[in-house]
Amino acid sequence: MSDTGAPRPKLLVVEDDPGLQTQLKWAYEDYEVLVAGDHDSAIDLLRAEEPSVVTLDLGLPPDPDGTREGFRILQAILELKPDTKVIVVSGHGERSSALAVIASGAWDFYQKPIDIDELGLIVRRAFHVRALEVENARLAEAGTGDNRVLGGMITGAPEMQKVARTIERVANLDVSVMLLGASGTGKELLARGLHEASGRRDGAFVAINCAAIPENLLESELFGHEKGAFTGAVKTTEGKIELAHGGTLFLDEVGDIPLPLQVKLLRFLQERTIERIGGRKPIAVDTRIVCATHRDLDAMIAQGAFRDDLYYRLAEMVVKIPALAERPGDAVLLARHFLHKYAPEMNPAVRGFAPDALQAIDAARWPGNVRELENRIKRAVIMADGKLVTKDDLDIAGRGDEPGESHLNLRSAREAADRVAIRRAMTQSEGNISLASKLLGISRPTLYDLLKQYRIQA
Repeated sequence: MSDTGAPRPKLLVVEDDPGLQTQLKWAYEDYEVLVAGDHDSAIDLLRAEEPSVVTLDLGLPPDPDGTREGFRILQAILELKPDTKVIVVSGHGERSSALAVIASGAWDFYQKPIDIDELGLIVRRAFHVRALEVENARLAEAGTGDNRVLGGMITGAPEMQKVARTIERVANLDVSVMLLGASGTGKELLARGLHEASGRRDGAFVAINCAAIPENLLESELFGHEKGAFTGAVKTTEGKIELAHGGTLFLDEVGDIPLPLQVKLLRFLQERTIERIGGRKPIAVDTRIVCATHRDLDAMIAQGAFRDDLYYRLAEMVVKIPALAERPGDAVLLARHFLHKYAPEMNPAVRGFAPDALQAIDAARWPGNVRELENRIKRAVIMADGKLVTKDDLDIAGRGDEPGESHLNLRSAREAADRVAIRRAMTQSEGNISLASKLLGISRPTLYDLLKQYRIQA
């Protein structure tokens, strides 16, 4: 090994066999190897040195022939430093032991007898993954992480990435865009991303929630008014359409605009001029309209509650936003983001999620989508007593039965289910192939084959 003067990564070896201690210490010259033979010395070294990777023997005194002490140390390590990659190295090679340590939060399981080169590959990969996590956290803090797309939206789901690509493609086209999706799916975030990706980025981005403003005030909010136009109009005020001149106006919940006002909005879209309330002079305005709604506009048009000619003007490009439940893996990804966002201020002791919490987050339906998830994580961070947010802290029910989907045949249905399960496992395991394969109940080579077959990035 060449001596560059750089500090070597710290590897903690928890092993009570003196001969094996020595063998492992001299085998890994690329690392600063720390050795402990029991619970107390292991925890002392963990606190003092903060190693990124630990190899842990399950059979330790006072229970060298069992696993109780090893599991106790594993739990203590993950409570103190949840991001530690713990590789359990044990002679207890039963399948139940391997599954139990992975379920308890270990990064990998290796069965004795030890092959130094084989174990070395696992250790090296653990350090590599931890280095990637540190870099990803740094990028996420700077707002440029790999999981950020248009407008800073955090997603790893192909369904949402496709939405982002579609919006980017139309950003520089002079067309009105309608975003359709349930409440809390990120429609305003995507609208802002569209604005920032367009040639209007130097203009204003103005947003208005049409459902939050009383009907008698909405016209004034949109079109403005002249001084003296009505009681209380003590000065001339520009409306939101005028304020967005040269930029973008985002009309959220456009389905709540009353019919009389729909006529006036349609006239603006046709003529690109407005008249303020009480005004006599048309004002030319160059404003791009992006709108959103969670309502069924087709049904509203059939009922006469929404003008079809206005719909066609607003919906030159329609983009459907998937619900959080339709974006496998994103709930866990977003939950980690919100925890790191709120924990430093609200409960600095919290460092991560317990395995049961991640499973509950992934299983929940999230009818309120990202907004509901964010509120739930904020509450859980506040309520957590330890370093890890648990399922009880989240106080959420499990996912109900999935709605059925239409598939061409049994093979396509199975492939769709495989894709969902693989993406969820990869998200829960943070890209750890070994853990993901165990969560899925398949071998690592099989998982690699499936990732290649379905073109899922590891």
